[in-house]
Amino acid sequence: MNQVADALRSRPEADDTLTKITRTACEVIPGVDEASISISNLEGKIKTVAPTSVSIRRPDELQYELNEGPCVDAIKFQQTMRSEDLGNDRQWPRYGPQAVALGFHCQMAVQIYESQTSHAALNVYSRRRGALDGAVHIAELFATHASVAMGFSRSVENLKEALATRDSIGKAIGVTMQRFGLDEEQAFASLVRVSQARNVKLRLVAEEILEERNQQLAS
Repeated sequence: MNQVADALRSRPEADDTLTKITRTACEVIPGVDEASISISNLEGKIKTVAPTSVSIRRPDELQYELNEGPCVDAIKFQQTMRSEDLGNDRQWPRYGPQAVALGFHCQMAVQIYESQTSHAALNVYSRRRGALDGAVHIAELFATHASVAMGFSRSVENLKEALATRDSIGKAIGVTMQRFGLDEEQAFASLVRVSQARNVKLRLVAEEILEERNQQLAS
């Protein structure tokens, strides 16, 4: 678990946080050959991120299409789901044989993130039947560390977005002050009125003003 912590602590604000999680899962969870992360949105649609290889995308997509399989159920029921023999598992009779045809005989999915609008599960696959037997507790412990890393990454990204928004609004206020001879408070109030009248976010109003200014400068 020290290896896990070290791997996820390294630049957790970077875009490859999720990739580090899946790659590290293959290294530290016994029996794992491939890994990916499934993330659902508010509408219930699920997508795959950070797969360790292209070969893992198809079994993930099959589960979404069939609405059946460990990663779908891990998100749906918010608990660990596992099959040691996909080809003969009655839990997922349609998905299992197709996963075997793709070369995967064993699979486990562990929830790693939950919010009001999104859920995420770590999917681990093995090409050997029974390879994940005894790995459940390690996978769940790993998922706890991964959850912390994902949460920190999301917090940093939210902070970056907030700072970028503040920057664009500040620049738009400056443009408005110069264009209409207003002071800072008046310029900000003007942007707020436009935002409310059009029922759009203040950030979008600011971006439009900056884009218009750039077009004028370019011409």
